[in-house]
Amino acid sequence: MSIDKIWVLAESAEGNPTGTTLELLTQARSMGATTEAVAWGADTAAVAGELGNYGATTVYDVGDLGDSLPGAPVAGAIASLIGSGNRPDVVLVPASYDGRDIAGRLSVRLDSPVITNVVDLSVDGDDVRSEHGLFGGAQVATARFTGERPWIFVVRAKSFAAEPAGGGAPQIAPAPVPELGATDGTKVLARHAEERTGPKLDEAEVVVSGGRGLGGAEHYAMIEELAKLLRGAAGASRAIVDAGWVPYSHQVGQTGKTVKPTVYIACGISGATQHLVGMKGSKNIVAINKDQDAPIFSVADLGIVGDVHKVVPKLIEALKARG
Repeated sequence: MSIDKIWVLAESAEGNPTGTTLELLTQARSMGATTEAVAWGADTAAVAGELGNYGATTVYDVGDLGDSLPGAPVAGAIASLIGSGNRPDVVLVPASYDGRDIAGRLSVRLDSPVITNVVDLSVDGDDVRSEHGLFGGAQVATARFTGERPWIFVVRAKSFAAEPAGGGAPQIAPAPVPELGATDGTKVLARHAEERTGPKLDEAEVVVSGGRGLGGAEHYAMIEELAKLLRGAAGASRAIVDAGWVPYSHQVGQTGKTVKPTVYIACGISGATQHLVGMKGSKNIVAINKDQDAPIFSVADLGIVGDVHKVVPKLIEALKARG
């Protein structure tokens, strides 16, 4: 039995499909299967064209969820589609908050397991094999399903490159939400938009991150200044997020954001496994640390053994001098 149909859970933000959604559509196409998407929101038609451009031939529209969290209604709608006989071979889910929630609920509804933390996928005959980085990517585990389809994979961001297919507008089909009962009891009371200047952390071409080596929250300002001068985004290690120096939205790592910029500058970050998982795929890694034995140097393309309080201000000064 070949892999004939793959569904991608299509998340949107600010009126556009998320980067991970486009990455998963690209990967689904590369696996040689008919690619379809499941989306929700007040105006699915507005994002359907871009989903089609990346390979979706059909978009199943769950509709406007109002003040409901998407977990229960989207999982319910997908399970109903599958129960009606519209059964994909594979469901690809972004490893986001909503994605993980939907995958867990869908697992219960279908009585089917889920494979999570996926960083690569490949078709092997009638199987789909997934890869999972262990110990900061030093080891790779391979997994596959042995039970009935559909197989549900939760995939980490930046695992694949998003490439448009030049496809036409997809067909839009309704995906009605069934009666949910008490499972739809959680409601969104308020929404707060993150304030930021410059590019999003997980989309920036340049990321400058600070760690505990900065010494205090007041020194994070130089990380933000260097990032701004490089037209990049400011990131952080888990240590200083946990310490309350910067918001969680800045965190790079296994429990934060995964980034793959052209240039990643790690300032005062030792290089714990948790952090390396989130940034080691960057094209060029620059590490600044006064400890020459810091693990971050093992993945760095350029290492500077020195005090961040001396090196970073010099970089800022040089960039300002260049105008």
